[in-house]
Amino acid sequence: MFSEVHAGKDVAVAADLGASGKVVENTNEERIEKIKMLPGKICGMMWKVGKEDPRRVIHSLKVGLSLTLVSLLYLVEPLFNGIGQSAIWAVMTVVVVLEFTAGATLCKGLNRGLGTLLAGSLAFLIEYVTTNSGQVLRAVFIGAAVFLIGATATYMRFFPYIKKNYDYGVVIFLLTFNLITVSSYRVQNVLKIAHERLYTIAIGCGICLFMTLLLFPNWSGEDLHNSTVSKLEGLARSIEACVNEYFSEMKSAEEGNEPSEDRIYKGYKAVLDSKTSDETLALHASWEPRRKRRCYISPWQQYVKLGAILRHFGYTVVTLHGCLRTEIQTPLAVRALFKDPCIRLAKEVQKVLMELADSVRHRHHCSPEILSDHLHEALQDLNTAIKSQPRLFLGSNDNQSSNMLALAAAQASEKSQKAFKVSLPSVKTDSSALRDWRTKRTSEQLRENERKVLRPQLSKIAITSLEFSEALPFAAFAALLVETVARLDLVIAEVEELGQVACFKEFRPEDQISITCERPPLDECHNDLPSQAAE
Repeated sequence: MFSEVHAGKDVAVAADLGASGKVVENTNEERIEKIKMLPGKICGMMWKVGKEDPRRVIHSLKVGLSLTLVSLLYLVEPLFNGIGQSAIWAVMTVVVVLEFTAGATLCKGLNRGLGTLLAGSLAFLIEYVTTNSGQVLRAVFIGAAVFLIGATATYMRFFPYIKKNYDYGVVIFLLTFNLITVSSYRVQNVLKIAHERLYTIAIGCGICLFMTLLLFPNWSGEDLHNSTVSKLEGLARSIEACVNEYFSEMKSAEEGNEPSEDRIYKGYKAVLDSKTSDETLALHASWEPRRKRRCYISPWQQYVKLGAILRHFGYTVVTLHGCLRTEIQTPLAVRALFKDPCIRLAKEVQKVLMELADSVRHRHHCSPEILSDHLHEALQDLNTAIKSQPRLFLGSNDNQSSNMLALAAAQASEKSQKAFKVSLPSVKTDSSALRDWRTKRTSEQLRENERKVLRPQLSKIAITSLEFSEALPFAAFAALLVETVARLDLVIAEVEELGQVACFKEFRPEDQISITCERPPLDECHNDLPSQAAE
């Protein structure tokens, strides 16, 4: 008997081992398959990134060429003999300074050069003052200077203007000053060290400026300009897609991955996430050379103001999109009564936004008749359609009072259920007490179940007591659609102010404005690589 039991256990163990072996084998096969697919995924990702913005490929080649050129300071013997080990500062400068846009490179390059020059000059001054001092007095003076300069420069980094424009230069100033000043206490030829570092950094900055300004330059101002155009077009597409989706007869509200959903979300998402990228691009664009001499004021901050107005406009579009996801929805039969005027109004709003985008793209003032009579006619049609159905929005007093009576009756029944059965103290036997306890527990469970069912019933009665609740979601949708028309005035005024500051061309009646639906533009804000504060 024992042998049979052991045999059964052996069979079970063998079966478990076989099953686990199959699982391990399947897992290994999946890993091998993933490893085989990895090169293809990497190549696909590289192709996708380059296809989205071919400038990324050009920038990568420019960085590689710059590093090759600066490496010649090490590779070519005559250059290395003249510069020596300080050539490493040129390599580090190219790695840190060369950015995607010309404005970012100018900002970091000039900050680095200015910080190095000021630090070197101050270090020479301290070296000159402490030349004839004793070792102890010199050490005390250097320590005090390092403390004072370090604390002062760090405190200045908290100034908003310096933090915004010269933070990197202050960091380089601190680094260079401490390297030269502290090393001068032990090294005699500190003047030579500072001189070598200064002109090797100048060589690195020169290569960076040559690559970024003269060889396929990418301008931060152009990126900011194109980003503004794409935001206007994105909002226009979002409004059109949102209204079309709201009046669509297909039941796609429950499907979150619909193409229309992606179109609505992507249109306003870029606007809401643009604050940081707009400010960064405007800052870098302010360092770039001005290409219009008749513009005496830099227009980049005006682009930032326009971006803020567009974000407030985008909040309305977000709320409009939220009407597609509310729990209480207006029936399609009721929506159909207002479909034509709403779609017409949305198309007019989209047309205005697309005209504004076209005027910004081509740098000319928008038409004085951009708010055409068609937009006002669409508003009037929507107003007339709403007034033609007063019972949907005002309701009937008789039905409302009857529904409120039903609600009061339901609440009274709930209170009576709570006051049901008052227990009286009495002397009972153990068996009767146990029986009463079971009965009481059963009745409590029943009351709890009734309460759980009663609460949603009460909420439904409360909702249906408002006869206009079916039209109430549409009323919110229509109010938000009208709000977009009201906010158009702010957008138009800001675009006009931008045109005056940026010296846009005057609008001529013979100018033809063509509104076309193009593929989504490049996302310039994703081209900024994380910058290094210091090496």
